[in-house]
Amino acid sequence: MAKSKNVVTASTAKQGGITLIMLFFAVIMIVPFVWMISTSLKTPIQVFEYPIKWIPSNPTWEHHVKVWTGAKSFGTYYVNSLKISIIATVGATFLSAFAAYGFARIHFKGREALFMVYLSMMMIPPQVLFVPKFIMFEWAGIYNTHLALILPGLFTIFGVFMLRQFFLSIPNEITESAFIDGAGHFRIFFKLVLPLAKPALATLAIIDFSWHWNDYENALVFLIDEGLYTVPLGLQNFILENTVDYNGMMAAASAGILPMIAVFIIGQRYIIQGLTNSAVKG
Repeated sequence: MAKSKNVVTASTAKQGGITLIMLFFAVIMIVPFVWMISTSLKTPIQVFEYPIKWIPSNPTWEHHVKVWTGAKSFGTYYVNSLKISIIATVGATFLSAFAAYGFARIHFKGREALFMVYLSMMMIPPQVLFVPKFIMFEWAGIYNTHLALILPGLFTIFGVFMLRQFFLSIPNEITESAFIDGAGHFRIFFKLVLPLAKPALATLAIIDFSWHWNDYENALVFLIDEGLYTVPLGLQNFILENTVDYNGMMAAASAGILPMIAVFIIGQRYIIQGLTNSAVKG
């Protein structure tokens, strides 16, 4: 009995220690966000005060108002980012599911070799493709348009890999019984596999939306007109000739994370379940 109590006590102490460590790292990660919100409510002089005052004595909302009502309103950037992120995320999720089903459930010669070649494309740095993509988009007439960001965003190697692993975890007996009943691949995909894959699809959608919403490099290279700018590019407006408007930049950044928070809150229940179910089978 005493030995059993000692085991329980040791286990509880271990879990408590792990919890404290995770709490420590969580606090470290949240500090920059707290500083961002705090700075957006300060005056320019208060930004450089030391020691840092995390709660301003006289908080001001003028910087948040300026972000939305100034000469360069963030409303346009928000609409552009939402347009690109939503279209690319929906398209990438559907196309990835389609391709993943083919690699997981349809047997054809060279399937594994083709998948490995496809997967090896993840090792190519995205920066290497900027020049070829620039030439291609210029030739196609979509340079300096949102299509230059949407069309490449419809295809994601990571999404195909992730969903393929999830589809492989679905028992073969389920699809085989559907084949016996006369169902074809399209019917099985839409009526059987997709409903079972909701956690993985939601997880991929959250990850993909996050990537498109925060994409800076592609927008910087392929967009010229300011009316087409996304939120990450819009933050450049606060870098002035001789100084940086830290208050305005932090207010804009605070507004910029709201869609990500909303998306996470909506789909948070699927994240752990989806990532667990789509883990590589040993």
